[in-house]
Amino acid sequence: MNKLIACCFLLASAFPARSAGIAIPIETYKLKNGLRVILSKDNAVPVVTVYMIYDVGSRAEEKGRTGFAHLFEHMMFEGSANAPKGVHFATVESNGGTLNGSTHPDFTDYFEVLPSNKLASALWLESDRMRSLSIDDANLKNQKEAVKQERRLTFDNEPYNTAIVDVWPTLMFRNWQSSHSLIGSYEDLEAASVADVSKFFKTYYAPDNAALVIVGDIQIPDAKKLIETYFADIPSQPLPKHPDLAEPPDFHAQKQVQKDPLARVPGVIVGYPGPRRRSPDYYALYMVDAILTAGDSARIRQDLVKGKQSVVQYQADLGWPFAGSLDYRDPEPYAMFLLHNPNFTGDQIVEQVQEEIGKLQSAPVDAKELERVKTQVRSLVIQGLQSSLARAKALAQYEIADGNPELINTELDRAMAVTPAEIQAAAKKYLTADRRVVLEIVPAPAAESNPAEKKGDQ
Repeated sequence: MNKLIACCFLLASAFPARSAGIAIPIETYKLKNGLRVILSKDNAVPVVTVYMIYDVGSRAEEKGRTGFAHLFEHMMFEGSANAPKGVHFATVESNGGTLNGSTHPDFTDYFEVLPSNKLASALWLESDRMRSLSIDDANLKNQKEAVKQERRLTFDNEPYNTAIVDVWPTLMFRNWQSSHSLIGSYEDLEAASVADVSKFFKTYYAPDNAALVIVGDIQIPDAKKLIETYFADIPSQPLPKHPDLAEPPDFHAQKQVQKDPLARVPGVIVGYPGPRRRSPDYYALYMVDAILTAGDSARIRQDLVKGKQSVVQYQADLGWPFAGSLDYRDPEPYAMFLLHNPNFTGDQIVEQVQEEIGKLQSAPVDAKELERVKTQVRSLVIQGLQSSLARAKALAQYEIADGNPELINTELDRAMAVTPAEIQAAAKKYLTADRRVVLEIVPAPAAESNPAEKKGDQ
């Protein structure tokens, strides 16, 4: 699954494209079985990325079946009719390639990056598990234990992660589809049966609920022939009904404290319900985040890290912690996670953050500062697009979230056109104390570790 939450503090992510000076070639079409195909040719280096995305994530799970999307991600590496267990990894790695998969709230993805002359191998592997995944008691039992072990190692025995994965969603969301744990519970995992997994596979892992993106050193006619050969005869399924993710209207601010015996430094998560994806406010808040947190000149770094020396490290994004600006869906928050100096209280850190936001609310950002931030964003975009995998991910998101992969060539213009007045208005509208959710993570001896303590409205 996405390792973003494993406390690797990164700069705010950039939008994945820019139209001025960048024109990524794209060809799209759909097979008769509904599989969406996106091809992007780049013959600069002899490498190709094959990226398969399924339109299902943890927010599609049912009560009593939490963690199913993540469990199934693991099942996809257990072998298929013509590629038994171990063959997928061996085929890719023996040819000098890399591969992985990850689970997210709204999608699950898989990729192979290989020498371009091995395109057929990657397509064969992906198509074989789409049509004939091996689902039996032995494979299921094996992957249940693998997921439990992953939870123990990556979440239960790592500082902050239990608070982020299990507690934070329950504060930020009130609709169960969004508020339950991404990785799921031991009890739900143990209760999963072969019949359950088979049903999940048939429902969601069908060609008409997926998109295939190929980016890199390809010849379009040859790639199309391979895709037709490997995928065209996989039967479609009725499109699954997506759950209602709407949040109740009576949102109110709240704060909660979580004692964490693994934490050595206190932390605070601050979040606010965000706007609709690709709305004018979405682009304005993206620029707010860049001003506050992107790069060494960011206001949080200059004023809280270097100035007050209250914050040690931080991370923020639209959709944090399980999404970013690219895969942000509705509903999502704008949130930031700050590790702070123990000489400051969590309440003080929250107020310092709110003071920085207040500066954006009280006066339009200086034109020179905004231009500097926009220049930095452009640089990050151009840098990111050097990777065929990053381009594939962006094309896939624009397809399944917006139905338009061509946005990769125009999306950055929307952010670059944001004005100081729009930034000020969005900060006033969304980032107010009465819309604020706070989770304070406090180091504590193991004997004191206990469920989160709710402190009520703030």
